[in-house]
Order: sequence, then structure tokens, then C-alpha cells
Amino acid sequence: MTKIVAVMGSYRRDGIIEQTVDAILRAAGEAGAETEKIVLADETIEFCTNCRKCTGPELPGMRRADCIFDDRMHEICESLDKADGIVLAAPINFFTVNALTKRFIERLLVYVYWPWEKPLPKPRIKKLDKKAVVVTASACPACLGRWLMPNALSVMKGAARLVGAKVSRTLYFGMVCKEEHQRLSPGQARKAQKAGRLLAAN
Repeated sequence: MTKIVAVMGSYRRDGIIEQTVDAILRAAGEAGAETEKIVLADETIEFCTNCRKCTGPELPGMRRADCIFDDRMHEICESLDKADGIVLAAPINFFTVNALTKRFIERLLVYVYWPWEKPLPKPRIKKLDKKAVVVTASACPACLGRWLMPNALSVMKGAARLVGAKVSRTLYFGMVCKEEHQRLSPGQARKAQKAGRLLAAN
């Protein structure tokens, strides 16, 4: 069975970002996929200290080297490793993904080999055999936001590649500041559902 794992990085519960993630997972589930949603606000994740202990040679039988922190990142990485499709979703705060999501993404350093003597990191996973959908939203119109604030999508696309996923769909929803409890429009919901079915397809 196809497994879809979503990492949701919004501080706001049932906001546009979570509504989108839920619509994607619901459509994927209806198409026969197993789904899991990881809400970063509910997880214990320490800040990366850039100690680089995790970027050295891998231990025998392991895909990644160990991190110095004993928190939820190891289990989250295991879920991502077992997934066939991944959703990365976060709002734009100050021109990029919010701090909650950035903290998670920085901890994905375990997916690179980067000893101190090397100038650049090398991804541990070479083959992109998973599919990914990235989701973001901002207060400005989507067409303008994609041009003025492309960093959020770029950062999440890079994170998807690190964990072995090729981005097959990006959802950028604009004008999400109209009201406090804004709902997805019918058109936005259809886009999210289409993305979910895409992830569930073999």
C-alpha cells in the first residue's frame, strides 16, 4: 500500500495550511493510500547546533548517522524514509518558511555527508524515488508572492530532495489574510484533492 506522510509546519490549527494538508491526505486516503500527518507544533525538536556529528560516515546497517539529540526527529525521519509520497507544508513568515518549519528542515542535515574537511555537503540519498507536494500560503496574491517570495518553495523543495523525493506539485495559495478563520475556496480544495490523488497513484 502506498504511504503518504505530511509534515505540517503551521502554528495555526485548522488554518489554510492545515486545511490544505488535510484535503490532500483525505483524497490520498480515498484513493487507497495509507496516510500520516506530523504536526511540528506538537513535536519535540531541538535546534540544530551545527556540530556536524551526524554528517560523518554512516554506521554499518544505517542509512543516516546518529544525531546528538534524543528527540522526535529520529522517528520523523523513519516515517519519511518509509513513505512513498511526502507533503511539506508551511506558511510564509517574513519572506520564507516560518521558524517552526525551518528548525525541522535544518535538522535534515542528517541526510548529508559533510565532514569538516569537505567544502560542500553531499546528499546521502541519490535516487529520488518518492513523490512530493509542497504547500505554502501568504497574504499577498499568489502570482505576486511566487515572484517576490520564492524562498519558501525553494527551501521546501530542497528539503524534499534531501529525503529522496522529487516535487511533482506545488501549491501556493495567496490572499489568506481576509479573515481570521478563512476557509479553502472550492478551487483551492480541488487543487489539494488533485495533489492527493497524484501522490496516491503508483
